Amino acid sequence: MLEPMVLLALAGVGMLAGFVDAVAGGGGMITVPALLSAGLPPISALATNKMQSSIGTAMAVLTYWRRGFVSVRALVPSVATTLAGSLIGALIVKQIDTSVLNVAVPIALIAIALYFLFAPSLSDADRASRLAFPRWVPVLGFVIGFYDGVFGPGTGSFFTIGFVLLFGLGITRATGNTKLLNLTSNLAALVIFIIGGDVVWQAAIVMAGGQVIGGYVGARAGIRFGAKLIRPLVVVVSIAMALKLLLWP
Repeated sequence: MLEPMVLLALAGVGMLAGFVDAVAGGGGMITVPALLSAGLPPISALATNKMQSSIGTAMAVLTYWRRGFVSVRALVPSVATTLAGSLIGALIVKQIDTSVLNVAVPIALIAIALYFLFAPSLSDADRASRLAFPRWVPVLGFVIGFYDGVFGPGTGSFFTIGFVLLFGLGITRATGNTKLLNLTSNLAALVIFIIGGDVVWQAAIVMAGGQVIGGYVGARAGIRFGAKLIRPLVVVVSIAMALKLLLWP
């Protein structure tokens, strides 16, 4: 049993992480250390984090969708392929050497940060798509879903950059669509954690409450301020994740 003050602190952490995650992703950088500090074993911290963050992401998805920034019908095939990729990745992760990702992923995240920092054309306006959306977004979903099942950090950033670079979406629409596919990839790992009995429900429930608030406020802020908020926050979060992976893998 966790003490009431610890649970209250975790609820606040969930709220902050929900806000950050709804705008730029990377909320796990805040919640996982907090759960470990609360005394949870590493596997329980990861499982509980997946549970509570999924609630916050779901709230963000709902908020973006209600404002017209998520193309749910167009993404149905991609939801299926993302789920399949994540499940396959989670099931075979123990058979794969992921050590190379400890270097490759931080480099990719820094490249994303530099692109979002310096690309002059990044805005909320849609541009011409380089690839056919119906044919290639499911492929993007499978590949990044598989990565999320195998490794995970930076999944939201990779989805966002894919929607912006390959499919010409404005930053706010890219973020909204990212949230739906990110939620899908999280659910695959979450099912495995729940079956394994790894979720600490007491912590997950109070953090989920904070995530609902943070996810809603973050999504509303992302919609209201658009690229002015999302762009710098993606830069900060991507660099922070890269440094975390390089210094504390």
